[in-house]
Formats: sequence, C-alpha cells, structure tokens
Amino acid sequence: MTQDGGAWKLSFAAPTGGCALRHALRWRGSGGDEFGRLVDGLPVRLVRPSDTERPTWVVYQHERYLGTVHARPDGDSLWHVQSAAGQCRSLDDAVRMLRRPSSWLRQRQQVARWARAVLADPALLVIDVQTAGLGAHAWAVQIAAQDGRGRTLVNELLDPRVPITAAASELHGITCSDVAHAPRFADLLPELTGVVAGRCCVAYNTRFECGVLTRQLLRQRARGVCGVHVAGPKPLGGRHGTGRGGQGTVVSGPLAVPPPASGRPL
Repeated sequence: MTQDGGAWKLSFAAPTGGCALRHALRWRGSGGDEFGRLVDGLPVRLVRPSDTERPTWVVYQHERYLGTVHARPDGDSLWHVQSAAGQCRSLDDAVRMLRRPSSWLRQRQQVARWARAVLADPALLVIDVQTAGLGAHAWAVQIAAQDGRGRTLVNELLDPRVPITAAASELHGITCSDVAHAPRFADLLPELTGVVAGRCCVAYNTRFECGVLTRQLLRQRARGVCGVHVAGPKPLGGRHGTGRGGQGTVVSGPLAVPPPASGRPL
C-alpha cells in the first residue's frame, strides 16, 4: 500500500468475478473506488460512487457511460448488469453486455426465428469442411455432413494432395499420416452427390465451405459431372431468409462449376 497524491493505492490482480472485487486496483479518494482494465483490447474504467458501500460499479469507456454492474460477493458470484437485467460469470462478459447496441435484442430475436425455421426444415443438412491450410486457397482434408436429426451422412477423410500445415493440424487434429491412404475428393463425389442434392445446407462459414468445394471441383476439371451444383453463398440462411451470426445456402443439382472465362481446359 502506497500513498499517491493524498490517496491510498492498493495494488492487486485485476478482478475477474463477483468474489474478486477485493483484489481490484482500488483508489480511495474523493471520487470513490475506481479501477481500470482492458476488455477485448479497449480500456474501461469502473467507478464505485462514494455515496454507497454496495459493490455497484459505473462503467465508462473513453469517458462514455456504458451502464452499471453490481456484484454479489457473498451471493451467486455473478456480475449483474442492471440495464440488461442479465448476469455474467466474468466482469469482461458484463462489459461486453453493456457494449451491445440498442438493436441487439431485436437482432437476437431475428436470429432465433431464423434458427427455428432452419431446424424445422426436413431438408436441413449441416456441412463441415476441414482443410489442409487456413488460407483462402486451402484444400479439403475432411468433409462431414449431418441431417437435422443428428444423423451423420458423410464423414470422410480426404487426401488433399498437398501437405497439411502445422497451424491447420493444430486446429482440427488431422495430420498428413492420417490422410496418407485416404480417398481423394473425386472418389467421394458420387456419394456427396446423393447426400446434398436438394438440401438446404448450412455451415459455420458458408462462404469458406463453398470456396473449398468449388476449388476441389475445378481441380477435378468438373464440368457437369454427377454431383451437386454449389450455389454462391446466400447471406445467413438461404431460402429461410436472413439472420445474424451464421450463414446458409441451398445446394442442388449436379456438382459442377462453369468453365474458366478464358475457355481453356483446366
């Protein structure tokens, strides 16, 4: 404990939960208790009004008032966000809740409606593609698909014909030895055709998944072969409209891509 300009300063670790308030960086002075921290790289300042002894903190970001949080160190160990009537396990999550725009609740309801419509579609197919690299030109090392009832319809390791990068292996756990004797994309194409034809396909990152499949088709010189036509990704939900936080697209017909603009064979 040191004295700084007439105010006493106690230095401890920054707080992370409701029970950790006593470990905060505290200033005892005319403005009440105060401490600062970085949340997602942005500085925030929490001030406890001098007219209360309750663990209530007013949150500011660059002098902009965000709202008020309240901790119950002897209760549920949660941070309670007053304006949102919400609870968070960490102070950082409480600050993130305060940062939400006024339209957040409406957007959340929109996403929920979209998700319910997608899950109710009997043609739903959830696709996941793992790749040999993390860049924009990566090749597939695994393709999996589940229907809306959770049944796995495809789950195949593939030989990408290129080395799998260390960064990609760290992400999905697939190594070069795992795919040394795996089939190639062309071998999976007939099965994939029957699985995705006429389906409403969704994925965590549809644009990326479509890009991988298109590159695979181009490499196989696919021009009208049996399979599925990969439509360009439609924002967030395909035929089910739009929502925030996910993407979807409808795929149907033969798995094919148009010939190159130059007209030269691939």
